[in-house]
Amino acid sequence: MTKEPIGLFRTDRKRPDGVTLVLWQSGKSLCWDVTVTCPLAESYIDRAALEEGPAAEMADTCKEEKYVDLGARCIFEPIAVETLGVFNASAHHLLDDLGRRISENLGEARETSFLYQRISILVQRFNAVLLLHDSLLARDGTD
Repeated sequence: MTKEPIGLFRTDRKRPDGVTLVLWQSGKSLCWDVTVTCPLAESYIDRAALEEGPAAEMADTCKEEKYVDLGARCIFEPIAVETLGVFNASAHHLLDDLGRRISENLGEARETSFLYQRISILVQRFNAVLLLHDSLLARDGTD
């Protein structure tokens, strides 16, 4: 079973979530891959109790390692979001830059806030689906 179709880049058969058609910076396209992680998972809980965002930063590191070869062709930005709403640091920079660019084009100063709100709603919907799924499994007595 595969989670994503493979082959966005023909040479390595990896498939990040998206690539801009318009050059983003320094003559390169922007490439990104999104992951959502739970800071309450056993593997993160000790660090999550001490600091904000360890699950997102660890997921960021994994994505960077997975797509290390893209640097020559694209600007790669991992976007890691914790189910409790914390973003990795590089995602904050990307979203702030994207919001600023949208604001400049549309003339609406609040576009960065709108962008974060939209993503927050998506994370909340994701959490709702997970909770509903878990409650249905618990009711049926299966895992």
